[in-house]
Amino acid sequence: MKKKKIAKRKRIILLLILLIFISLMIFGIYLLQKNKSPNVFESMYTASDNELISLYDEEFKEVNKIYRGSKVDVYNTVLTDNKNNPYIKITHDGKQLYIKKDNLVNNIKNAIKEKYVYVRTPASLYKNLDTGEIETLVKKGEQLEVLGFDKIENDGKVNAYKIKIGGTTGYIYQKYTLKDKDEALANYEPSKYYDVHNKRGNQFSGGHAGNLDYYPVSKTEFDNNKMPSKVYSLYLNRVAIKSVDAYIEYAKTTKINAFVVDIKDNGSPAYKSKVFESLSPTNYKHANSSFEEYKASIKKIKDAGFYVIGRINAFQDEYYTRDHPEHSIFNTSTNEPYLHGGTYWPSPFQRPVWEYNIRLAKEAVTEMGFNEIQFDYVRFPDGTKNAEKSGAMDFRNSYGEEKAQAIQRFLMYATDELHKLGVYVSADVFGESAYTYVTAYGQYWPAISNVVDVISGMPYPDHFGKYEFGFNVPVWTVPYELITKWGSYVAKRQEEIPTPAIVRTWIQVYDVPNYKHSGGFQYGVKEIDDQIKALFDMGLNGGYMTWLSSSNLERYKSQKEVYSKEY
Repeated sequence: MKKKKIAKRKRIILLLILLIFISLMIFGIYLLQKNKSPNVFESMYTASDNELISLYDEEFKEVNKIYRGSKVDVYNTVLTDNKNNPYIKITHDGKQLYIKKDNLVNNIKNAIKEKYVYVRTPASLYKNLDTGEIETLVKKGEQLEVLGFDKIENDGKVNAYKIKIGGTTGYIYQKYTLKDKDEALANYEPSKYYDVHNKRGNQFSGGHAGNLDYYPVSKTEFDNNKMPSKVYSLYLNRVAIKSVDAYIEYAKTTKINAFVVDIKDNGSPAYKSKVFESLSPTNYKHANSSFEEYKASIKKIKDAGFYVIGRINAFQDEYYTRDHPEHSIFNTSTNEPYLHGGTYWPSPFQRPVWEYNIRLAKEAVTEMGFNEIQFDYVRFPDGTKNAEKSGAMDFRNSYGEEKAQAIQRFLMYATDELHKLGVYVSADVFGESAYTYVTAYGQYWPAISNVVDVISGMPYPDHFGKYEFGFNVPVWTVPYELITKWGSYVAKRQEEIPTPAIVRTWIQVYDVPNYKHSGGFQYGVKEIDDQIKALFDMGLNGGYMTWLSSSNLERYKSQKEVYSKEY
């Protein structure tokens, strides 16, 4: 009996000790929590139809802002203002502040609250952002129903909305939209920019200057892809690239710091591209180098420290037209591709042609390592006035666009796609495009310069009228004076847009032929130097590129004095 009483007493004592221990633990937790802020009960995301969201103190005074899409710790403390609006306590930048309850969501997918946006700049609606496949075109002022988005940037802006218009869904980059329809329909600073162009109208059926976009465009500088402030470049065609070592060794003895290398010229594809193999077997068949040979040549240029520009002839491509007549400019009489200037042209209105060129450009960047992609023949064929007037040409104009609109929109698409890869985009344009009208083939300097990184005029002296601008001698015999005059037009066009491109100009380094000048006219060191000096004297100092279709090394060597100068 006595032993049982002792055992019972021990159990009671142990139970009391356990109860005291548990009580102390509970009391300790209570004291700990009492000295801390209110409990964090979950993490949530800030949400709004604007990029910035207001934050408040305990008296409902706005004291800070936070970007939507931010992940925050939320406390179980709720305040209500005199209108019964609930505010939730959160932590932001180490401070405890309040945010309206409606500005918090559990899922990042719900952080974007706008229901509709409006098209500010006519733009491509993507079927797939990763591949660059285009679904359709959306036009200025159109209402888009917001279904979602791809990602929110650090500044609270959406990269691209997933939208619906009619029965079509797709993605559009936020930068081409606004939330207010009237603002979307308005033009950017009309008195300073838009009105200047609108007054120029549509003089030569290439498009109305007032129907183009002049909204500012962000011009990117890539940290891991530095463009020389002044590019001094030699041009290498698809044959020359096979002997690249000799060109590199020569360039090292000069101020040359870059090369323009053909990727695709009309009837002269440079290498057996995988894109050619898939989309243009005829280009693939006629390619001059293997994939591996070409890649090795570009690597040599880059390893030697030169900036490399890949040239793509965009809308003059006979081989692609053979493979895809359905995308070509058509002859309405023969129901076959229209033969113009001895070749066939894919239509710049056709989005599959855009996608083909950009897929080729992307491959050249990712596989070959180009620093910049340059689009030449980024235009419609010239000299087609009579054929168009007679109805002989069908441009396959799917969206009812003007020529200049298609060209500007292609370059916007190209820039969007290639900037993702960290490379620059340049466009070659005729010298005429710098005048005060939209050309008949759809080039208009301000509309192109405003959207690309580099614009490259081709004011070859022998391409001007013999006595153009009122000269009393053949203009190609006075290249300094000629390019100075032309440069004055360029300088004015650059001032008419908010975000002008770098001006890097093609120069003539070949002789004027007999049919232009009796007996021909030689272009040596002086004539080449005069062109470059005129460009720099006019403030067009992005550099030069040598146009010599043969890329003849001996010819380049004979001009070494020019290429050894710093301008």
